[in-house]
Amino acid sequence: MTQTDQIRADLERKTLWLSAWMIHHANNLREKGSIKVGGHQASSASMNAILNALYFDVLRPEDRVAVKPRASPVFHAIQYLLGNQSRAQLEDFRRLGGAQPYPSRTKDADDVDFSTGSVGMGVAMTAFASLTQDYLAGHGWLQQPKGRMIALVGDAELDEGNIYEALLEGAKHDLRNCWWIIDYNRQSLDGVVSDGLNARFRDIFTACGWQVIELKYGLLMQAAFERPGGQGLRQWIDQCDNGLYSALTFKGGAAWRSQLEQDLANDTDALALVADHDDAALAALMGNLAGHDAALLADTMNGIDHDRPVCFICYTVKGHGLPLAGHKDNHAGVLTSSQIDRLRREMNIDAGAEWDRLAGVSDPDAVEDFLTAVPFNQGGNRRYQAATLPADTQVQPRLKDVISTQETFGQVLAALASDAPQLAERIVTTSPDVSVSTNLGGWINKTGLFAKTGVADVFKDQAIASLQKWQRSPEGRHVELGIAENNLFTFLGALGLSHSLFGQRLLPVGTVYDPFICRGLDALNYACYQDARFMLAATPSGVSLSHEGGAHQSISTPLIGMAQDGLATFEPAFADELAAIMHWGFDYMQRDGSGVAEEQSWLHDERGGAVYLRLSTVPLEQPQRQMDAGLARQVIDGGYWLRAPEPGTSVVIAYSGVVAPEAIRAAGLLAEDMRGVGVLAVTSADRLNAGWQAAERARQRGQDTAMSHAERLLARMPRDAGMVTVTDGHPAGLSWLGGVEGHRVKSLGVEHFGQAGTVEDVYRLHGIDCNAILHAAAALRSGRGKRYALPLAG
Repeated sequence: MTQTDQIRADLERKTLWLSAWMIHHANNLREKGSIKVGGHQASSASMNAILNALYFDVLRPEDRVAVKPRASPVFHAIQYLLGNQSRAQLEDFRRLGGAQPYPSRTKDADDVDFSTGSVGMGVAMTAFASLTQDYLAGHGWLQQPKGRMIALVGDAELDEGNIYEALLEGAKHDLRNCWWIIDYNRQSLDGVVSDGLNARFRDIFTACGWQVIELKYGLLMQAAFERPGGQGLRQWIDQCDNGLYSALTFKGGAAWRSQLEQDLANDTDALALVADHDDAALAALMGNLAGHDAALLADTMNGIDHDRPVCFICYTVKGHGLPLAGHKDNHAGVLTSSQIDRLRREMNIDAGAEWDRLAGVSDPDAVEDFLTAVPFNQGGNRRYQAATLPADTQVQPRLKDVISTQETFGQVLAALASDAPQLAERIVTTSPDVSVSTNLGGWINKTGLFAKTGVADVFKDQAIASLQKWQRSPEGRHVELGIAENNLFTFLGALGLSHSLFGQRLLPVGTVYDPFICRGLDALNYACYQDARFMLAATPSGVSLSHEGGAHQSISTPLIGMAQDGLATFEPAFADELAAIMHWGFDYMQRDGSGVAEEQSWLHDERGGAVYLRLSTVPLEQPQRQMDAGLARQVIDGGYWLRAPEPGTSVVIAYSGVVAPEAIRAAGLLAEDMRGVGVLAVTSADRLNAGWQAAERARQRGQDTAMSHAERLLARMPRDAGMVTVTDGHPAGLSWLGGVEGHRVKSLGVEHFGQAGTVEDVYRLHGIDCNAILHAAAALRSGRGKRYALPLAG
């Protein structure tokens, strides 16, 4: 064995030990709470050699990796050896402030490229990160060598459907520089997976244009196959049931011998080969699958000489190197104290030196020199910074007197393309086959579609009239996706991390039908968890999309917007509100926490985030007013008084979004019987609520003067006044407003699936029309205000 081979073997043992020890320490040694800590020793061990091959040999600084969630302990151990992780973080694994259970860009201290945790998400993310890299290269902005976007994938993880949606989308866009490395240990959470899936995987990936490399036999096995009887042994391995292979692995060398002698009784050469190994050597031979042979893995991966996507199917044993290897119940298993102590002794680590970086290695100085020279670690900080783009140009699109927020959105983008070229240059739009129906057509006509090579507009060449000028080129600024919302949100996540992954700022804008946010919600949450920056226009929304029926009418999305961390949610009613929000949003998307904290609204806007615009196709008559800085500030903070209350006000109507005309009409009718009916325009229930919660927490911590925007607004209401809230969404989205200052509330909204009809019909059906508001107001004031009320629907 050469010195380099010995160093690699030492490192592989060391990372196995550290990963097992940090889980043992978390579960058995340190103080813990009332529930099991966990940590997945077996799943982590399964990928130990693969991670060693990558980080100590194959990877370069420009490469990016999504680590299999449950391989987190090995990843943290490797980063510890490379000097990118602290001992304290390992000691606090799965504890507040420590190394995270699953790799996290935002919460881990070491060099995490892509957060993982919700299985399948990180896998797809690598494909869209590669497409983002290609987009930057196509525009001439990529300043470093193209990196390989690599996903480490559990075989059970391949049950997730979003992976195949991403696989197909990658084929459409000529995916390059993407590797998926499958940990094919043939075990899942609950047991052993089905036999023969490797062939299915191979066929699927090949059909999508990937090179597929199966790594089944380690170097020990390959050498054995060259000996007399070797082909018989190989044939037995190939035909062995997954469950039996796992069981024999757990039972050990004697069990292997008994089974092989029984099954190979007619092959004297194979029996002689088995007899030539003692029990320990036979267990080592049968456990030498290629996924545990770091040298073989590194040589194979370093031999890839093209940029086509590659799928490596690496055969492994779950729990390899640990006493629980192969057992079908090992997923959540944790080594006992006696087992971990025996493992420590096998690793030549003294008691008390369990955390020492190089304890147990044969030549600490040589290992330290090797680690210092690891290519992956030579590039310095791999979290880039990108310049902030100027977002101070307030464009003035030509807006009609009667217009929807969806149409306004398209006109603002088109105006940016003409009037704010420096900002618009870095805006990239994308949509899952709904570009035209979400009003991106004007933007695309001006900026074109992105393709790595130019593609002619056939309709234009054939002199066929069309409103869509879809010219594809490397300079295009729209990427058209297929109908898969998971892909949309994953791509927005990748584009929205471009400044950190590649050092180049992009301002991604995605569009989707609002009800189908729920279809891609896991991917949306995943993008926000990584602190990706993007703007999402979800339109049409609510039952206001009346003629499409219940399947296309969203109810819960306002609540999703309020609950989703990292996402500022808006639902404007009028065009000038939306224009002000978008202007602010392109700046907000670029903030990184370095700005001055604004305590006016207690929203901590200096941190920035993503933006969600819930829009509508219903055209509304626009107010004739000047959107000055003060009004724009209130719109952005979440709301303003369209009609302020008076000292004698008894009823206030608070509305959000497209139902504005219903609220305004009801206020006018109520004013004949009630004094000073107030109308509160809520442009962001999310931000009003977040500011209110933050200000309350600040007061409880001693900042007595803290006051949120919601509190300042509602302090103008008399304490005995009542409030009617109305929204084209679930009523809980606004009903909480009564809790701010203790006002009585009657909340109106949509609670049940809708059906097709006119807007007027469905508003009446769901009780969000002017008539329903009149009834709710009368209920607050003992029947007053019912002069114009008609019977309620059903």
